[in-house]
Amino acid sequence: MAGGSLSAQVDLTPERFDFDPDITYDASIPTPESFLGYELGDQFTLYANAVAYFRALAAASDRIAINQYGATYEGKPLINLVVTAPANHDRMDAILEDHYKLMDTDGMSTSQVDDMVEEMPVFTSFSYNIHGNEASSTEAAMQVAYRLAAGQDQEIAEVLEQSVIIMFVCINPDGRDRYTYWYNSMVRSQVGLEPRDLEHYAPWPNGRTNHYWFDLNRDWVWGVHPESRGQVAEYRKWMPQVHVDYHEQGYNSNYFTTPGTTPRNLLLPDDYEPYADYFGRANIEQFNKHRINYFTRDAFDFFYPGYGSSYPSVMGAIGMLTEQGGIGAGRAIETNDGYVLLLRQRVFDHYITSLATIKASAARRQELLKYSVNAWNSGSSKSRVKTYILPAEQGGYLEDVLAIFQRQGIAVERATADFSVSAMDYRTGRTGRQDFKAGDLLVSADQPLHLLVHAIMEPALEIEDSVMYDMATWSAPLAYNLDAYSSELAVNVASEPLTAADAAENITKADANYAYVIDWSQRRAPAALAALWEKGYRVRSATEGFTDDEGREFPAGTLVILRGRNLEKADEIVADMRALAGDQQIEIVGYDTGRMQEGYDLASSRNRPIQQPRVALMVEPPFDTYTAGQIYFLFDWETKLPVQRIRTSVLQQTAVPKFGQRYGLADLNDYDVLILPGGGNSLKEVFGKEEINQLKTWIRSGGVVVATEDAVDFFTAKASKITDVKMAEAPKDSSETALYLPYKERQDYYGKKRIPGSALRANIDISHPLAFGLKPELYSLKFGVDALKPSTGLQTVGYYHRAAEDLLAAGYATEENLKHLAGNTFAGVMSVGQGKVVFLTDNTQYRMFWRGPSRMMQNAVMILPGF
Repeated sequence: MAGGSLSAQVDLTPERFDFDPDITYDASIPTPESFLGYELGDQFTLYANAVAYFRALAAASDRIAINQYGATYEGKPLINLVVTAPANHDRMDAILEDHYKLMDTDGMSTSQVDDMVEEMPVFTSFSYNIHGNEASSTEAAMQVAYRLAAGQDQEIAEVLEQSVIIMFVCINPDGRDRYTYWYNSMVRSQVGLEPRDLEHYAPWPNGRTNHYWFDLNRDWVWGVHPESRGQVAEYRKWMPQVHVDYHEQGYNSNYFTTPGTTPRNLLLPDDYEPYADYFGRANIEQFNKHRINYFTRDAFDFFYPGYGSSYPSVMGAIGMLTEQGGIGAGRAIETNDGYVLLLRQRVFDHYITSLATIKASAARRQELLKYSVNAWNSGSSKSRVKTYILPAEQGGYLEDVLAIFQRQGIAVERATADFSVSAMDYRTGRTGRQDFKAGDLLVSADQPLHLLVHAIMEPALEIEDSVMYDMATWSAPLAYNLDAYSSELAVNVASEPLTAADAAENITKADANYAYVIDWSQRRAPAALAALWEKGYRVRSATEGFTDDEGREFPAGTLVILRGRNLEKADEIVADMRALAGDQQIEIVGYDTGRMQEGYDLASSRNRPIQQPRVALMVEPPFDTYTAGQIYFLFDWETKLPVQRIRTSVLQQTAVPKFGQRYGLADLNDYDVLILPGGGNSLKEVFGKEEINQLKTWIRSGGVVVATEDAVDFFTAKASKITDVKMAEAPKDSSETALYLPYKERQDYYGKKRIPGSALRANIDISHPLAFGLKPELYSLKFGVDALKPSTGLQTVGYYHRAAEDLLAAGYATEENLKHLAGNTFAGVMSVGQGKVVFLTDNTQYRMFWRGPSRMMQNAVMILPGF
């Protein structure tokens, strides 16, 4: 597009934002412009073209190596560049070997460490474009890579001798292309500066998220997605001293650079803040020189460890964030003060901060290496906890947490003898002597990644400020609803390293003559049920628990596959059950008899037939993109149960032909389950009076509505009147302080009154189908103060602990809010005719790492329609 009519009237690449024009460059190395055919800033680059340019750079320069470390859901390659002096590339294996030695310096003298540090390059890494529609940073990465590859100046040569630079050039290719393909198709013949123009409003779900609509900048610790898993594996290979995560914010905002604001992780080394300030000032020097507006110490905290800025910090690096104004700005936009913000400036700003960071890292190479050595030394830990203990015999999501440890390089030991130790029980928060068994798991804080261990396991990190950017707690035992303990003692018991178990065939009596049963509490039981349905098996769900003649106990919800009800499967059922047990890694028990020792027999009518439901998930505004993505991922990727994503606009249509049928609410009869992921007060725009009547008719005929989060209110007596359920009335602050609160104090005052993602202790009625497979207690993640008022008509399945003083397990909540929530319902079912409305006021699968309550969503969709 360079020089063409589409760039008319606005100079998209003014001289002010030229990239180091006075430097001499190697003419044999292609510039971005010569390769792409346009100047950076003229248009957005499609990801495939950016990758092609990076490959061309690596082929032309002996300073750059390119590596593919994974692929996205859509098959796009995930790549990074390693940039350093050719001599460092030649001896990279030896450099890395010594670098790993610095992670564990036990037995080494100070002089030995100093000698290694003196010879070691500093490792500096960058992550660009983790939010796909914050697209300027991958453009900047191309110019940064060119500058490092082709620059002939002495300064860059010396920097490369002292540095290994790792550039994750685009963490979210799927989201980036979703945005850039759309934007390039919207480009006008004249540059559109008007903020309200179409080109500045990407359609839902825009490009911020990955393929499944997840925010990847919350997934660094948990590794739910391939982008994160590959990124973390590659990050661990290099273990940098410095890492910067590149972002964009609203186009009216100026550039943010470190240091950030509170709260902070108080376990980080004391030198973290001075170094963050040092790097921030290096950026500021460039901003002042080029008259770029910026701010620091405001808006962004680094408390939650799943960010690209905070994760490196708990891995022993100086982790930092930059935020350039520009989301939705396209190639150019007029800001609220009349300034024209160009894509070229956004690229330029990220370019100069990248170079400033690289140079600042090299300038303090040895000090930064010693910072990491100290951060990796568990003797420097500020935490009093020495050991975390996870009982082995608890099933559920334990394997998920162990997989996180394995991906992150955290050592776990298995006790080989019984032992006792004083420890704090996560369930009660009380400390006392606890007995443990051989086989229980030990996570010692005496290891190089002790900061990460505490970040993952600590139930309640100290909080210096209760107003935060993200959430207040993320402790893995709480998120995955596990029994866990922490001790201030180093546990002295014989143990062995935990290694990944080999896949095994977990089937008892595969050639059973009568039936097979699958304990529904098993981690992958829902996926097993979906697989059985896909193969056409008829399956039942036990309404109550039972015990077989050998004393094996099975809980309510256990799946029963009767051979007498699957006669057409006689030739393949044995092979299918063997394959199912292996593929899903679940235990299947076969029986030659249906008679049980206790409880109902296997063929009892009390064991209800459950059929594959036809499921519709509402998407598009006003529904919540993140919640919709999480639910879709839960069923489509993990459970492998078909779910139809229905746009609001499609649901509202009533006269569009579809194979002789009609879209709209009249077609709800095509579905058994309708999931509403949030939406709040805006649901009245989706469901008018006529639609509410149609919805009510569908429910009365047997339909199941699953209302989550702020969609719950719509189904109460106050709103649609589909049920007579009432919300618990939240307390109102009419204090004198609130009435006369100064303007400057309002944000902080009311911010502290909200619940910012805290863990609340909850009780569960495990006899109800909505709770099949759960434990009687779990931790619900709470944002806000919404809850249902218990009533006789509402089947309360999950309610907050009745004692307000014991309700908060971790995080922050005011005493007033805890009293309001105590004893109120967060998960319930109301029967409406033949159908049901499921109320889930809290997100049951938040970011797919807060998994403890997620079985309720699977039950609501897969089990409840059969009851």
